[in-house]
Amino acid sequence: MNMQQYLSTLEKSWCELHQHYQFSEPQKIFNKLIAAYSQKQRAYHTVQHLYECLVLLETIRSDLNDDHAVALALWFHDAVYDPQAKNNELKSAELFEQYLAQDLTREIVQKIKRWIVATQKHEPTEELDLQFLLDIDLAILAASAERFVEYEQQIQQEYAWVDPEIYKIKRKEVLQHFYQTEPLYQTEYFQKCFEHSAKNNLGNVINA
Repeated sequence: MNMQQYLSTLEKSWCELHQHYQFSEPQKIFNKLIAAYSQKQRAYHTVQHLYECLVLLETIRSDLNDDHAVALALWFHDAVYDPQAKNNELKSAELFEQYLAQDLTREIVQKIKRWIVATQKHEPTEELDLQFLLDIDLAILAASAERFVEYEQQIQQEYAWVDPEIYKIKRKEVLQHFYQTEPLYQTEYFQKCFEHSAKNNLGNVINA
């Protein structure tokens, strides 16, 4: 895939959201988001990741209570990304509010902010839409072997500032955590279609 293919899908998604919510400055915000996801400190948290999330969203859209809110949360969930910071999700939620509070009801703003912040810890929830949002965010773990290798390289690039030996240990801890989480995914759909592949990918890296 090239940038142009990603962008045409993203434009279509944003256009749909604008039709639904009637943003006051759709083009300006779209441009700012694409610029954010294209920043040089990113290797994984890029337009590619956003594209992959939104494509996956299409396949489960009919299962959601509020598919537009989930789409909007995905658009903003990594809008702020500094590999050396601990509060990216909170900052992303605040950016979302700053850009769109004027166009949305207070209730929707609060819900989406809460969802964006939840992508930090991926804790279990009973809220179906949030379960799907969190599962989509972790779907990369179940990617094809080739894409999973690329993903691991991309994460390593984002953490190039960490001592390689320390990175290796820390990264293994993160992957081990996912590997041991039973089940890894919160929705039945993801458990059925993605769990096995994710555990395979994770097992291969941990045991390498």
